[in-house]
Amino acid sequence: MQNAMSMILVAATGPWAAKTVAERASESLDTSLWAVAAYMVLALLAVVVLVTLLGLVLIYAERKIAGRFQCRVGPMRVGPHGLLQTVADTFKLLLKEDIIPTRADQAMHLLAPFLCMGATVLIIAVLPYSPTMQILDLNIGVLFVTAVSGFGVMGILLGGWSSNNKWSLIGAMRSGAQIISYEISATLALLVVVLFAGTMSLRGIVESQEAGWWIWRAHGVGLISFIVYLIASTAEINRTPFDIPEGESELTAGFHAEYSGLRFSFFFLSEFINMFIVSALAATLFLGGWMPFHIGGWTTFNNVMGLIPPSLWFAGKNLFVIFVIMWFRWTFPRLRVDQLMRLEWKILLPIGFANLMAASLVVLSNFYFFPGK
Repeated sequence: MQNAMSMILVAATGPWAAKTVAERASESLDTSLWAVAAYMVLALLAVVVLVTLLGLVLIYAERKIAGRFQCRVGPMRVGPHGLLQTVADTFKLLLKEDIIPTRADQAMHLLAPFLCMGATVLIIAVLPYSPTMQILDLNIGVLFVTAVSGFGVMGILLGGWSSNNKWSLIGAMRSGAQIISYEISATLALLVVVLFAGTMSLRGIVESQEAGWWIWRAHGVGLISFIVYLIASTAEINRTPFDIPEGESELTAGFHAEYSGLRFSFFFLSEFINMFIVSALAATLFLGGWMPFHIGGWTTFNNVMGLIPPSLWFAGKNLFVIFVIMWFRWTFPRLRVDQLMRLEWKILLPIGFANLMAASLVVLSNFYFFPGK
């Protein structure tokens, strides 16, 4: 019994053998094309199921968290503790009449929500959920994520312009300006981690944190990058207090004012999935991804932490960041347009550039307080 326990502890503390779905499909190419097709079909189904479940769970969680913040219980009517409320809302959206404005550009109006959702799905495919749960690992993973997330802006701009509604157009232009502006600060924060990790591969960045997470092992600049990234990414996904493009009091729901039914649900769902993506990137780059929490010299503690499955570590860190973003919504009031732009261009951007320069000096001088890999 003691030998078996020792073997488990050694396995827990050792490095995990990471392998993506694409790598397993490539290995089975010599044996059978059917195996490759099966891997790809399963990966596609996994993404569809993940997007669906995330939408249902995150919407329910936000309602419950909002209820607690506002001293109420949240949804309770449909199902036990309101668990089926989001399912009922899904059926309601599916059964609603899908209306296209008479003077709208019909082709572009139909395409816009699919662009938003498509960009979201592409990013989900490259996120490392555990050593064995990643569809594809790119050696330019960070660059791919920032490029594809910027591509999602096209769906928002197209949705506002194609509706032929001035309020929708104003909301789309606000959103485009906001996303493009704050994406600069978010990218600068990500570059700090890339400097320390020495790779843009998301799996490589996770594995580089075996000796410690970059939020604390990057000598202060990691913590500053995490805070800047959290603020900038919250603005990038149009969440409160940065939800100006959807200001109901002035723009009647903003860029998706003219959408109904299933296509409206695509915009609505992509916002919640983007919140998951932002949190997953924060967990991957700053909080060690699926790496456990270890303290140097605490062998017993580290062995116990290593027994927790990597997927649970990733899920726990992700849920923590999601909760913080939801916390923002029920704490801070909505900013004005001038306040929003001032925060980015006069505060976050200078901090981001200064922090990146400081990180560059630390890496070039090899001035490390903490051990490397």
